[in-house]
Amino acid sequence: MSQMTAPPARRSWWRRNQIAITPWLFLAPGILFFAVYVILPIFQSIGISTTQWDGLGEPVSVGLRNYEELYYDPAFYVSLRNNLIWLVLYLLAIPAGLFIALFLNQTVTGIRIYKSLFFFPFVISQVVVGLVFTWFYDPAFGLLNVMLGWFGAGPVNVLGDPNYVTYGIIAAGLWPQTAYCMILYLTGLNAVNPELIEAGRLDNAKGWRMLWHVVLPQLKPATFIAFVVTIIGALRSFDLISIMTNGGPFGESRVLSFYMFEVALSEYGFRMGYGAAIAVVLFLIMLCFISYFLWSMYREERQR
Repeated sequence: MSQMTAPPARRSWWRRNQIAITPWLFLAPGILFFAVYVILPIFQSIGISTTQWDGLGEPVSVGLRNYEELYYDPAFYVSLRNNLIWLVLYLLAIPAGLFIALFLNQTVTGIRIYKSLFFFPFVISQVVVGLVFTWFYDPAFGLLNVMLGWFGAGPVNVLGDPNYVTYGIIAAGLWPQTAYCMILYLTGLNAVNPELIEAGRLDNAKGWRMLWHVVLPQLKPATFIAFVVTIIGALRSFDLISIMTNGGPFGESRVLSFYMFEVALSEYGFRMGYGAAIAVVLFLIMLCFISYFLWSMYREERQR
């Protein structure tokens, strides 16, 4: 007499979906914090930008009046112009970091000392960087004017001249930013496939051809991160300006983030709504650049 086989036990819902759900459980805390501390404040800032509010009393809705005032505000355009200058010149940190990383990737005597010297700007505070360059630019005893004196040039008050001040602060910011890009590229160079390098050498690829056709394509992830971080750093520049010039002279070194601080929390009477409007404009500019790079990266991944 044949025995009847028992039907297989039905697995629980958790066992059937465990592989698909487990990654989301690990991501859940990060997503929650990102939503509470990033996404929610963005929408709150958009709401505040449509109000007149001093940060203490009851907000009064004014519609788009803050944005209309921005349209006619000359200080806003000075800040926007300086942000664009920051954005263009700050990107110099990427090729500079790449070439320093290529140099430090060689096997030469004392390379650890060189790496430490180039890495040093990244680990020190931006406040320290600002103070160092403030002393460096000082028209009375600064090293810059001492070196200019060797060539018979007169003293230059970099931080006191509206024509030079923005470029002087950007030069200070490029010092640690170049070190950061250097670290990204050093990490990327460690992951370069040596077989592709050997194949390029067999095809007689040397120098620039090797760099352009073999090395740089493998450094695309590092380049993407360097672009994103550098653009964000250029658009949210605040600490160096606050330390070195406090927005002066005559407001010529302001950027949008510093102007937002001024109107919301400083001498302009705690205009939170107007400051939030500046923040929204800055966020939209940043969003355009980051979205473009994300879309470019996604399109390249799909074409593979």
